[in-house]
Amino acid sequence: MTLSFVHEHPRILLAMKKRGFGAGRWNGYGGKLEDGETLEEGLKRETKEEVEIDIVRSRKVGVLDFEFQGNPEILEVHIYKIDEYAGEPQETEEMSPQWFTIDEIPFKDMWPDDVYWFPLFLKDALFKGRFLFGENDAVLEYDLTEVERL
Repeated sequence: MTLSFVHEHPRILLAMKKRGFGAGRWNGYGGKLEDGETLEEGLKRETKEEVEIDIVRSRKVGVLDFEFQGNPEILEVHIYKIDEYAGEPQETEEMSPQWFTIDEIPFKDMWPDDVYWFPLFLKDALFKGRFLFGENDAVLEYDLTEVERL
């Protein structure tokens, strides 16, 4: 899976998920790959579908594994920072984008793991991690490491 964010310091583009997995939360844009897609192709397709922008330049900054207690599936999510894009973010059936300043990021309305790894994202660090979620998506365990390369 892919997840991306436009970060133009001091602001970041988040999007309210309107339906499906993660509905009702502010998040980035991305999702599952289609058959035969590379990570970058899936990232570009999902970003265009969800917020109507075309990625010109992006870079991978993290890889996070998400586990949900009682579910054997592990979601491997590749985190990207979009450095350059074309078009204006637009609301779609799935997401409603909004700019936030860094000191106004709505962590209480985001996935609970974001508060742990977002500081690394914002300072342009590379990172890897693993999160285990329990009931009500509470973070039960996590391991997060800054790395030199991915």
